[in-house]
Amino acid sequence: MARNARGGPPGPKPRVQLAAVAAAVVFVLIGVLGFIPGITTGYGDMTFAGHHSEARLLGLFQVSILHNALHLGFGLAGLLLARSVAGARIFLAGGGALYLGLWLYGFVINRESAANFIPVNDADNYLHLALGFGMLVFGLLLSNQVGTGTRPDAPFDRP
Repeated sequence: MARNARGGPPGPKPRVQLAAVAAAVVFVLIGVLGFIPGITTGYGDMTFAGHHSEARLLGLFQVSILHNALHLGFGLAGLLLARSVAGARIFLAGGGALYLGLWLYGFVINRESAANFIPVNDADNYLHLALGFGMLVFGLLLSNQVGTGTRPDAPFDRP
């Protein structure tokens, strides 16, 4: 059984770590579901990468083998990072910024060009915007004074 710094049983996980684990599990689940026929429509038309993939997760989000693998990898990285408060914050805030960049990328590229290699469609773009904003907010607000030994879960106590 794990012990805390004073030798007693561990306390509850900080909210930033719980949020990071939840987000990471969602990404792993999305990555796995993208490889399941039926949950992913047009499964036989899935390509490794590129805008020609006609596979749609839940019939809505355009996916490819690369897209699913990226979700899996991102989720697994999140599970590893969520083991510490600082890692959880990096996963949420950094991942949120990354997903906002991905939203911007999907917004400006020509979706019928080779630049759409992940691939993304309108549904993906709106999801990337929501994920990016949500993760960034959780990463920045659920962890106060990371690494200082003070309470990490009081975002509204800031001066």
